[in-house]
Amino acid sequence: MGESKMDLRQNRVCPAARANSLDTRFRRWLQSPTKILRPYIREGMTVLDFGCGPGYFTIDLAHLVGKSGRVIAADLQEVMLKKLRMKIRKTELEECIKLHRCEENRIGLSEKVDFVLAFYVIHEIPNQAELFKELKSVLRRSGRVLVAEPPLHVPKSAFVATIEKARQAGFIPAEEPKVFFSRTVILKRG
Repeated sequence: MGESKMDLRQNRVCPAARANSLDTRFRRWLQSPTKILRPYIREGMTVLDFGCGPGYFTIDLAHLVGKSGRVIAADLQEVMLKKLRMKIRKTELEECIKLHRCEENRIGLSEKVDFVLAFYVIHEIPNQAELFKELKSVLRRSGRVLVAEPPLHVPKSAFVATIEKARQAGFIPAEEPKVFFSRTVILKRG
């Protein structure tokens, strides 16, 4: 009964022990990173993969932004970043993927990005209003944010509340792309 705030926070975050289940052939067939992201990503962009985990989307993002682009793979858990580091070690992708460890209550980036991917992660954030403010501060004027949430963890009412927090931070929902087994929205700066 005496769980601390830290224990509760840890229970919200996807455990690193489940990292291998996040990157499977079956999932790639159902949720192809390239198919999901190609409409929004161009060569030369700087992209933030927020809550990157073991890099399910990161590597495809790196191929889409090309050698002139950059992907910032950000995660709270060092063990997730370590798994991604091992995937890209001694490949050409090391040049365009920057690993960034987030702090407990903030991303902590100072550079501007063209696109933010927040796939199955927003529901893990205790203070979504502050997160959206920080995302707006790092997003370039013409930038976009793709938010996707799992419907089993995030009921429609909670997703609507998340979009409202984004609106209050200055975002406007631009479209609702169809992504298998996801509640999804593209946000743009207002």
